[in-house]
Amino acid sequence: MRVEQLSNEDSPVPRPQVGPNTRLAHGPYDPRSQHGFVNPPVVHGSTVLFASTETLRNRARATFSYGLSGTPTTKALEDALSELEGSAGTILLPSGLAAVSVPLMAFLSAGDHCLVVDSVYYPTRRFCDGTLSRLGVEVEYFDPHIGEGIAGLMRPETKVVFIEAPGSNTFEIMDVRAVSDAAHACGAVTMMDNTWATPLFFRPLDHGVDLSIHALTKYPGGHSDVMMGSVSANNATYGRLRDTQMQIGVNAAPDDTYLVLRGLKTMGIRLERHRDSALALAQWLEGREDVADVLHPALPSFPGHALWRRQFSGASGLFAFRLKGEARTAASFLDALRLFGLGYSWGGHESLAVPVDLSDRTIAKSSGDGALIRLQVGLEDVIDLKADLEAGFAAANTL
Repeated sequence: MRVEQLSNEDSPVPRPQVGPNTRLAHGPYDPRSQHGFVNPPVVHGSTVLFASTETLRNRARATFSYGLSGTPTTKALEDALSELEGSAGTILLPSGLAAVSVPLMAFLSAGDHCLVVDSVYYPTRRFCDGTLSRLGVEVEYFDPHIGEGIAGLMRPETKVVFIEAPGSNTFEIMDVRAVSDAAHACGAVTMMDNTWATPLFFRPLDHGVDLSIHALTKYPGGHSDVMMGSVSANNATYGRLRDTQMQIGVNAAPDDTYLVLRGLKTMGIRLERHRDSALALAQWLEGREDVADVLHPALPSFPGHALWRRQFSGASGLFAFRLKGEARTAASFLDALRLFGLGYSWGGHESLAVPVDLSDRTIAKSSGDGALIRLQVGLEDVIDLKADLEAGFAAANTL
């Protein structure tokens, strides 16, 4: 298919009949706008010159007016993500955590009430319990399985419901539509951290969510060499989101933006590999006597599997399992690994393993005995990853 068939002079959005990998490979960027080069240029710039005093006075109408508000590089990534999300617009931020904090600050004020799922990413909880609380926002955590029952927690002052699905580390699946509908019925805005699934496997805005949040550090970047976040919003919330971003004065750097643009090109095929390898390992782990439980939504044995299948079109490479034994056993297991590195983050080409601490939670503590270990399954060969895990089990079983 030719690029011309994917582009339109009046709209950057490709025709809807093309598949996800075609969209990722071509995106809404039109090479004809840059002398035929297939990738957008990396624009380093602050000052934008105007042709006249009239255009200077009316700079709010200009596509670009100052480096902070955007460049051709950032616009290319914003457009690509908005297309994938089906959103009215997207903002870029220098980290995934910034992509969490900026929309929360955009829609919350002193005296407001914010509902946050208890299985949320720990840095999100730290921001809520720290900065939001200090600014006079009351934060309340809720059970990820609450569904439409969240209506019972809503108050007149509830302005935001923040969700994450699957839940961080324990992978609970929630009914996103039910929670969003209940929140909207009470006048609240819904936000979702969708980093695990990416918009290829789940599009929050299609399920009633107002703002979709991603750590682009993970699968879109894909190579463990960049930090960035994004927030894609619907028509009702995009204007306030963008205005808050500009009030705070934060955007993404051009070189980092280019790395994510490059990563997007192969995200689809990388995700397929992450998905298949992780599921193969999860199934293998489920059959081991030294494993108490495997927390992977795509396994039929997982408590939320049916709900996951109803909402998601795929699974990524992150899941957890419960090793029989306690912290000492887990340390021996982890220290024996060689291919699985001991490090945080995920979504990159390399496999990682970390112990999970759920002591910050008040509700979603996850049932079961044993040490919880989270695996990020990379792009290595599954047979080699199995051998590495075997070495870990051998070390743990010698205790």
